[in-house]
Amino acid sequence: RRHHLVVRVRVTGDQVLVNREEAEAAREALCAEPARLAVRRPPTYLRVRYIARVDTPLREPTFLILTALAAQPMHGYGLIGEVAALSDNRVSLRPGTLYGALDRLVDAGLVEVDREEVVDGRLRRYYRLSPGGETTLSTETQRLRRNVEAATTRLSKRTRAALPTTPRTAGGLA
Repeated sequence: RRHHLVVRVRVTGDQVLVNREEAEAAREALCAEPARLAVRRPPTYLRVRYIARVDTPLREPTFLILTALAAQPMHGYGLIGEVAALSDNRVSLRPGTLYGALDRLVDAGLVEVDREEVVDGRLRRYYRLSPGGETTLSTETQRLRRNVEAATTRLSKRTRAALPTTPRTAGGLA
């Protein structure tokens, strides 16, 4: 898996994807200002974190989040309920897990923020599937479909081969 370093500068709100060397050079340049030499850590307005690329095969929660967003844009708590419904309550996402996954999917370009609205004094953010997310979901669906077809074919051959044959009596009643 490849990892990208995302540098977010809170002052301007810009987000820049850079490699590790560029990020370290940026951090050193920001920390090299004489007035900040006494500070032993990067300035508070610089936040650095690693973002893993989303590769196929997708994990089940990621697949279910993308599937839920394929129908319509949804907000976080709506997604939690939809993922539970899609998985027959096998997958239960906690808010922290969901929002971490959504941040990762937004950073990977698979999901986009659709809109934001304030409800009861709280910000509600709606997410939608991006064109890249649609392609990834379609590719993963085709991969899973091929796997199901292969397993079904092999299981049906196994079932036919395992059918007991009717015993034949030799020459009369036993």
